Amino acid sequence: MVVEVLRLGHRWGRDKRISTHVALTSRALGADKILFVSNDDHVKDSVNRIVEQWGGDFKFDVVDSWKQYIWSFKKNNGIVIHLTMYGENINEIMKKIIEKRQEGKDSKNILIIIGAEKVPKEAYELADYNVSVGNQPHSEVAAIAILLDRLFEGSSLYKEYPDAKIKVNPSDRYKSVEIR
Repeated sequence: MVVEVLRLGHRWGRDKRISTHVALTSRALGADKILFVSNDDHVKDSVNRIVEQWGGDFKFDVVDSWKQYIWSFKKNNGIVIHLTMYGENINEIMKKIIEKRQEGKDSKNILIIIGAEKVPKEAYELADYNVSVGNQPHSEVAAIAILLDRLFEGSSLYKEYPDAKIKVNPSDRYKSVEIR
């Protein structure tokens, strides 16, 4: 299963910090790629720098048409999840998503849509699932973290990257960092 995150509505200059956090959280919790509808070298450079130091093959990419990308993704049997505070509660819908992902002989790929500004109505209509992590205002970073944790059933918290140049060795008493 490949998990991609599509960042809609990134506002260059205004959203670079939060969009960087969305990308890094997505990477840390198991996503394979983040897609933007416009290039932001600051975010791209930050993501690439983290991947170089901390390992893995997480990708940053730009799509010309987000609608076309979603249609193509769905045509290839992918599942599209739109994170929105107006959607169905994650506790009520997650079981359906996991069952759908496991249908057939191959695990289905997943595209997660996450907005920065007002998300167009078409995103709601194109999504297979409109999912909320609560119906109160909250950060998209929190939303992506909760969804990915549920999607991977906690396993991404233990993910290690063999090519990492920096590795944290968990400890209950002190910082332990290995530089390779």
